[in-house]
Amino acid sequence: MSQTLELAAIQANLVWEDPAANRAYFDQKLAEIKKDVDLIVLPEMFATGFSMNPDGIADEGETLNWMKSKATDLNTAIAGSLMVKENELYYNRFYFVTPDGSVTLYNKRHTFTLAGEDQVYEKGTQQVFAVYKGFKILLQVCYDLRFPVFARNTSAYDAVIYVANWPKKRVFAWDTLLKARAVENMCYCIGVNRMGLDGNTYEYNGFSGVYDSLGATLAFAEAKETTIYATLDKSHLEQTRNQLNFLADQDRFTLELE
Repeated sequence: MSQTLELAAIQANLVWEDPAANRAYFDQKLAEIKKDVDLIVLPEMFATGFSMNPDGIADEGETLNWMKSKATDLNTAIAGSLMVKENELYYNRFYFVTPDGSVTLYNKRHTFTLAGEDQVYEKGTQQVFAVYKGFKILLQVCYDLRFPVFARNTSAYDAVIYVANWPKKRVFAWDTLLKARAVENMCYCIGVNRMGLDGNTYEYNGFSGVYDSLGATLAFAEAKETTIYATLDKSHLEQTRNQLNFLADQDRFTLELE
């Protein structure tokens, strides 16, 4: 029997620095999701937009609890990143929350120096995988996409998720690199970007997409608020890797993180 994961990705226009407004927005969007979805993915910093002003709005549990509640109520996993305050430090943290309330967290490794993110948020120190319904999933955030060594598939993972606030003026790099990560790692690659203008007047036009292990497009979002759907098929992935065992020939290396 084929082992599958039904995925939904919400490409949203975020309200700048307003967690309550964004939770209300996603309440509506989640209510519109098709039935029998296993995983719903939201963009990077989905409660605030990509802000360098976390003081007073960084999550200290309220939005995480909202994710847990929604995951339980909808019987689906929910994933996305938040600005988080913990022990007086701030993180751009990816949460993967399952219906039973378990949480996998990943702190963004590559903080975006061009925007000063490295001056505000602590960077992560390790790769993190969520294991859900038989799929091993690498968690990544936005700027991580530009660093292929960090995502190199030496752990036999099945899918990688990139959540992002990736601006329109560089969106073709986003689209190209998502396909590259799928092809070079022989995995499913999911990229979920936002829409609209942020508080710094940067424009975002989505281009969220889901790609299979050969780079074929399974779902793609044009420049509008929308939800896309895709089916990840474990047997198809395994069949492709057996027929085209490219990962066996990759260079051996040790990833050292400081």
